[in-house]
Amino acid sequence: MQFDEFAAFERNGWEHVVPSYEDYFGRLTVQSHPALLDALAVGPGIRMLDVAAGPGNLAAAAIERGATATAVDFSASMIAHARQLHPEIEFEHADAEHLPFGDESFDAVGINFGMLHFPEPERALDEAARVLRRRGRIAFTAWAMPERAVGFGMVLDAVRLHGTLDIGLPPAPPFFRFGDPAECVRVLTEAGFIDARADEVEQTWHLVLPETPLDGLMHGGVRMAAILRAQSKSALAAIEQEVRTRVKTYAQHGELLLPMPCVLACATKP
Repeated sequence: MQFDEFAAFERNGWEHVVPSYEDYFGRLTVQSHPALLDALAVGPGIRMLDVAAGPGNLAAAAIERGATATAVDFSASMIAHARQLHPEIEFEHADAEHLPFGDESFDAVGINFGMLHFPEPERALDEAARVLRRRGRIAFTAWAMPERAVGFGMVLDAVRLHGTLDIGLPPAPPFFRFGDPAECVRVLTEAGFIDARADEVEQTWHLVLPETPLDGLMHGGVRMAAILRAQSKSALAAIEQEVRTRVKTYAQHGELLLPMPCVLACATKP
């Protein structure tokens, strides 16, 4: 596989950030759930698979709509945490590229912010198509481009100004590949799905000062965290100051309200 080293890097990283990921990103990523579940037509009688489920919140939201839900994630630590949070959900430790389910097992497959972490996203879509029944629905979310998802944008700009993005990470698919709606439609169509579409969904990252998006990305993720931790001490200090200056525009009553939209893509299995 082209990105074997990246796959190992991601797998190892996500074993160690479970609590901090939920602290920094849990309340942000759930904001897209209503639109994602609507795109999947999730309701009573629907059997949904939550791929790259993280703490299992999307599967839990599907159950609240009367659906049944199964969830998978490649992180054993994340699965253990999710089982504690949602004992009513069936969780499996599995890769998106190798799903442990039979053909045509589900009516819907949801992938909430997982595609950017897959070494082979096309393979993940092939697997989703395999386990979907005819006329089943797939939907996934991914961060909008950094000029739109400003929490990412301001940190990346600060790194470019005061540090470096070239830190020798394993070769990987582009982080913001699916921030392009046209690319989302293209990849779904090439995977054999029909009626593909992609739209932006508004989300707002709520952070309490003095924390900034740099703290969230440093402690609540893997790829961006590795970039930040690889900076020199002086560069990181300058990056932190740059971000603190930029977030002032988004401060209200001691809190930051940062636009962090995502792209929601969906399609149907013919």
